[in-house]
Amino acid sequence: MLEIKNKKFYMDGEEFHIYSGAMHYFRIPAEYWEDRLLKLKAAGLNTVETYVPWNFHEPRKGEFCFEGMLDIERFVKTAQDMGLYVIVRPGPYICAEWDFGGLPAWLLKDKNIKLRCWDKKYIKAVEDFFKVLIPKLLPFQESNGGKLIAMQVENEYGSFGRDKKYLYWLREYMKELGVDCQLFTSDGEDKYFFSGGGIPEELMVANFGGYNENRFNDLKLLQPDKPLMCGEHWCGWFDRWGTSHHTDDPEASLGKSLDGFFKEDASFNLYMFHGGTNFGFSSGANYYDCYCPTTTSYDYGAPLNEYGGYTEKYFILRDRMAKQLGKELPELPEDAKTKAYGSIKFTEFADLQKVYKSFAKHKKSHIPYTMEHYGQNSGLILYSTVLKGFYDVTKLNAFGVHDIAYVYVNGELKHVYDRAKLKGQALHDESFSVELPAFNGECRVDILVQALGRVNYARRIYDRKGIDEIYIEGQAIVDWDVYCMELDKAPEIKYQKSAQNAPCFMKATFKADEKADTFVDMRGFTNAIVYINGFNLGRFLKRGPQYTLYLPAPFLKDENELVILELEGTRKKSVSLIEKPILK
Repeated sequence: MLEIKNKKFYMDGEEFHIYSGAMHYFRIPAEYWEDRLLKLKAAGLNTVETYVPWNFHEPRKGEFCFEGMLDIERFVKTAQDMGLYVIVRPGPYICAEWDFGGLPAWLLKDKNIKLRCWDKKYIKAVEDFFKVLIPKLLPFQESNGGKLIAMQVENEYGSFGRDKKYLYWLREYMKELGVDCQLFTSDGEDKYFFSGGGIPEELMVANFGGYNENRFNDLKLLQPDKPLMCGEHWCGWFDRWGTSHHTDDPEASLGKSLDGFFKEDASFNLYMFHGGTNFGFSSGANYYDCYCPTTTSYDYGAPLNEYGGYTEKYFILRDRMAKQLGKELPELPEDAKTKAYGSIKFTEFADLQKVYKSFAKHKKSHIPYTMEHYGQNSGLILYSTVLKGFYDVTKLNAFGVHDIAYVYVNGELKHVYDRAKLKGQALHDESFSVELPAFNGECRVDILVQALGRVNYARRIYDRKGIDEIYIEGQAIVDWDVYCMELDKAPEIKYQKSAQNAPCFMKATFKADEKADTFVDMRGFTNAIVYINGFNLGRFLKRGPQYTLYLPAPFLKDENELVILELEGTRKKSVSLIEKPILK
């Protein structure tokens, strides 16, 4: 059993250090879990750490999923069977550059709800989820003969609030459900964060990137009787659309830190050891001076890259760990294999504007609401109405628009709005204004809105998607037809042989007698969603820095169907599957 005494960890009576690496089962094909865990063990680490994404396990209130890539029991058992210890961070909030920080979108249907605090409606939702989740983890605790050694209470709470009633309730509720392993909180490295997010009676750990001799100063001050641990050492960083691919000096970002941890006799968890992929619509967003959506790739500059290949950081880690442990490490598993399948021609097409009614959920709505009101998690939402009256040239104004909107007036595209490019007053209102022609009778307005990732950090997490309010000048517009297109899977629609206008579905087929990881080359596309055999691989935006989408071998069949929904237009009549990713 893991225990704390004399400022150290002990395991079964022997002095112990937690040398951990973060891997998220929900970002990795289940068929690859064993390979990635073997590589973690071969790097000299003894523990794997993972978050738990509430929003994917309970996508709709009371509907739970723990299958496939969400089979957390299988993941923990796989690690345990390899002799690895496990740390689970169940949230309910996880950040993780994951949509809404892992909170389910249906919470936002209630505009009065307060998140991550002692709000009774929020507390009840957490209770209901934990009643399902926690019992799945209990058999793996050390007290039951397993290797689950620690669980986190909330996540980096000191970066959000200081509601101790909420924190202590969550801790006690976990215990009430049967959690008896080591509990801990993790926060930024200084006393400001620990004061808001820490539980002094439990272990507090510090999160930071890049070691220096002062990193643990406040932790030593606040809990002098407990071991030092870095709960997240950011040995890389994530990418966001519209910026350069994150790179760093591997020796400075990882090697120097490992030396510091060993000198301090500290435990650590590398965030990330293997980042994986934000498949589908799972990526989140941050909000700095503007809205900043996260890329589909979660490569993170980690020791194992997005597709499980070794990097320079991996060998720095393995070398340092071998020296620290003073023993020979396990043999290296085979490196990741990739394959180029070449160019694949599009053969069938479908105009979104002609087929959406065949798969969208239609709602009659007197006033427009955001996606969450209609029970929609992500994808596209279309607001359609016919204005009637006698108007001179005037303005259509929309507010609270999240995130990209295509505005059609009488069937003609008049404006493209992108929340990430807003400045000035528009940034404050997250709004757009479009000129309407004079009309005496009717004017048709269609607004197609694409949701990107929900903000996953700090106070802007109340990030409802779609549109909040729509006016003609100062008059609120009513009587809308709303079409919800979740698009988490490729819809079943009728295709034609000839190319169609954007937004357009394009379909290509190909054979894969030999299954290997590959990458969909998206150069030449603008704003696209990509599906392989119905599975949503993720989003692509031409602004970079990601120009390929990872297509893992387990998603391939002998005969494959690749579908791309291009929202803005492309001249491409084919797509290539290439051997290596393009991140720049």
